[in-house]
Amino acid sequence: MAPMPSGEPTLVLAERRALSEVARSAIERGLRGEEPRVDSSDYPPPLRERRASFVTLHRAGELRGCIGALEAQWPLVQDVAQSAHGAAFRDPRFSPLAPEEFPHIEIHISVLSPLDPITVGTREELLAAIRPKRDGLLLRQGMLRGTFLPSVWESLPDPRDFLRELERKAGLDGDAWTRPIECFRYTTEEWDG
Repeated sequence: MAPMPSGEPTLVLAERRALSEVARSAIERGLRGEEPRVDSSDYPPPLRERRASFVTLHRAGELRGCIGALEAQWPLVQDVAQSAHGAAFRDPRFSPLAPEEFPHIEIHISVLSPLDPITVGTREELLAAIRPKRDGLLLRQGMLRGTFLPSVWESLPDPRDFLRELERKAGLDGDAWTRPIECFRYTTEEWDG
């Protein structure tokens, strides 16, 4: 999967490579029964900034795990390590990654921009506000929430389909818009690790 034109690049090639190595190392450590361990002081300043990430794993073109955070909690290099480890071993949709699978796994890293609130009151207003193939979306209503990374536009290119599937994922029913829904957009910088 080629990097999507979602957000403006903020990381140079060497920084992306370092994050790819961190993701791979976190999974290798997990296969040995160890937790990821990263000292952020060993990395350049852009990788020490607090940023959120998602790591997605594919095997033979099929999803094999995806874990991440929407809001920054740690330095980026630590966040990528945690996301990679989580995608391999803690995604509840899949069994933990087995050692024999690791050579066949494709690692995809997404670094998120901060969440940007979108003030809308209806589905139509949100459809008019979103930027297809650029925006990731987060919908939140009480305890219900769901997000789609910008890469989901590849499989759901029609904005109505994208939003309908996101509402379904979040558990929002047909009258969800009769109550306030918090909407946020974000962009990502993505590459294969």
